[in-house]
Amino acid sequence: MSRILCIVMLMVLVGCGGGEKTSPRNLDNACSIVSQRPAYLKAFKKTQRKWGVPVNVQMATIYQESKFDGDARTPFRYALGVIPMGRQSSAFGYSQALDGTWKEYLAETGNRRARRDNINDATDFMGWYMNKTRERNGIPLSDARNQYLAYHEGHSGYRRATYNSKPWLVRIAGEIGARSQLYQSQLLACGKL
Repeated sequence: MSRILCIVMLMVLVGCGGGEKTSPRNLDNACSIVSQRPAYLKAFKKTQRKWGVPVNVQMATIYQESKFDGDARTPFRYALGVIPMGRQSSAFGYSQALDGTWKEYLAETGNRRARRDNINDATDFMGWYMNKTRERNGIPLSDARNQYLAYHEGHSGYRRATYNSKPWLVRIAGEIGARSQLYQSQLLACGKL
């Protein structure tokens, strides 16, 4: 009897763990992503209702930041090519939120139990941040390209146009804009928007 109880409790604990954190297959197809991970679509739509950030903008940003991997972290830095010196930044989770920005989000929203490796919390963070971007920099929530530039460079960095000295970032932001449009057309075609 106690063995069965332990198994049931373990299943309950696993079920409460926030869902799968590994990347779904076929990341170029939004319909495939949300079919494999229905909880993702639920989180995206909840954030869209709460913060107004379109599902496709959220998805394109998460694709770039973590490839939908809830445990994503930045690579290690090495001294002399072999001595580990820590990670490149404190970015973690689906949204790759930095420690400081995440703490600001927790304090402002009162969502103290939020975790960066939980898709619901990660999308809520993105909605909160992108709304601040709209308020501070006037970038529409549907503008995936410029929202990403501000997401990467920070609000003041975007205002100073620091991205102009980073051609690779401008290229990636353009790709995110294109991916956002692709995801939108796919989601419309499969009836998920």
